Amino acid sequence: MTKDHLLAIDVGTQSTRALIFDLQGNLLAKAQIPLPDYASPKPGWAELEPQVFWQSLCQACQQLWLQPGVDKTKIAGVAITTQRNVLINLDAQGQPLRPSIHWSDQRRAAGLPNIGGIWGLIFGISGMTGTIRYLQAEAKTNWIATHQPEIWQNTAKIVLLSGYLTHRMTGKFVDSIGCQVAHLPFDYKNHRWSGSFDWKWKAIPVHPEMLVDLVPPTGLLGEITAEASADTGIPAGLPLIAAAADKACEVLGSGTLASNICCLSYGTAATINTIHQRYIEVIPLIPPYPAAVPGAYSLEIQLFRGYWMVSWFLREFGLNEQRLAQTRGIAPEFLFDDLVKSVPPGSMGLVLQPYWAPGLKSPGPEAKGGVIGFGGVHTRAHIYRAIIEGLAYALREGAERTTKRSGVPITEVRVSGGGSQSDAALQMTADVFGLPVSRPHVYEASGLGAAMDLAVGLNLQPSFETAVAQMTRTSATFEPVSENHALYEELYKRVYLKLYDRLSPLYKEIQDITGYPAKD
Repeated sequence: MTKDHLLAIDVGTQSTRALIFDLQGNLLAKAQIPLPDYASPKPGWAELEPQVFWQSLCQACQQLWLQPGVDKTKIAGVAITTQRNVLINLDAQGQPLRPSIHWSDQRRAAGLPNIGGIWGLIFGISGMTGTIRYLQAEAKTNWIATHQPEIWQNTAKIVLLSGYLTHRMTGKFVDSIGCQVAHLPFDYKNHRWSGSFDWKWKAIPVHPEMLVDLVPPTGLLGEITAEASADTGIPAGLPLIAAAADKACEVLGSGTLASNICCLSYGTAATINTIHQRYIEVIPLIPPYPAAVPGAYSLEIQLFRGYWMVSWFLREFGLNEQRLAQTRGIAPEFLFDDLVKSVPPGSMGLVLQPYWAPGLKSPGPEAKGGVIGFGGVHTRAHIYRAIIEGLAYALREGAERTTKRSGVPITEVRVSGGGSQSDAALQMTADVFGLPVSRPHVYEASGLGAAMDLAVGLNLQPSFETAVAQMTRTSATFEPVSENHALYEELYKRVYLKLYDRLSPLYKEIQDITGYPAKD
């Protein structure tokens, strides 16, 4: 029997999905297990026991085998893609020592000493000391070493979620290069662990022996063990092929292989990504991440609280939609398109700056969210539309930064993630960008990207160019409306782009007065 079905496992923020694709990119079967709420022992913390991720993977796979038409004997191999920067401490036996720290966790290791020596001198001369201190404080390894030294002393391996699940599947301490998006001593230019002279070893307490082996996307991570087979139902001995982190796989699964096509991810964190063959830092000291294509780079700008803002709006202002959705038996987000259409483009002058979570990747660590232009005519519908418009403005700014740094104009836009299911959001994006915006043919774009890595790795597709041509396509394209784009062009250039510089001094005053966001 021909083995031409691809098993992709996608462990996201809210759920774990087990997916079977064919070589034409068709989703043949899907099983989804919701993940529980992340524990928050203190405000801003987000933790989850690593075992919960593994159990959800096992449950998703076991449900998959029960679906009509699913045949295990047709599965050629397995690939895993996961959310990024979920940190797990393992002991010498590979057992977790504490709950995983989620990427959304806001704890910071403030007050660490500056890096000394020649690197300290270089950072001081270049004016980058503050940036390095911010990165040190963000590294969760520094927080654990400082606040839980007994845990750190017993840590034999520090792994990401992808590495933990790979260990559970294969018994090996190995991970994909494409998954290395975290505050670890990784050389993003050369796609390997950093050399001994790299400043990252001085910024965090990790030692080389604590790190796992790395394999490029499409490479062999190992084979499914008998123990993992018993837990998951996946046939023992099947190859586990390296994929990449969820955002990188999402880019590939949306058909974004050429540098002139950008992929917007309208997920919990909103991002703009383009794939390039050259190493380019769009923001100084913020590296491009590994792409799902071996040796390539994914240039990314992230809005930490992207489409989380939609969930926030639903929770705080969407009671009517929640009740109506419950009556109709649909998701409340589907009703938001009607809310958007009730308001004209430009939200009657309401302009939102979506820096709801401070961070190095927004214009500055002191940045806050802002909404200006309120008048007596504005309703919650205007606020909701302003949220979507503000996200599109910020992502367009990211696209312009990327174009300026790379020298490659962006001519097409693909949108994936939860927000991609909204026609209104995609039309607004097209109007703000002034470019055609397309939706991939499958919602599970990150899972499809992992399946494409698997297909190329097993030589079921001869190249990524062929895989993109045969396994990806668009389901709908939204062309910009000229009069809407003209309005957004004025608001974007004359108002939005000036907001941060005008408000930044006030953000800093707020930070000084209230202590939020905290300084190092």
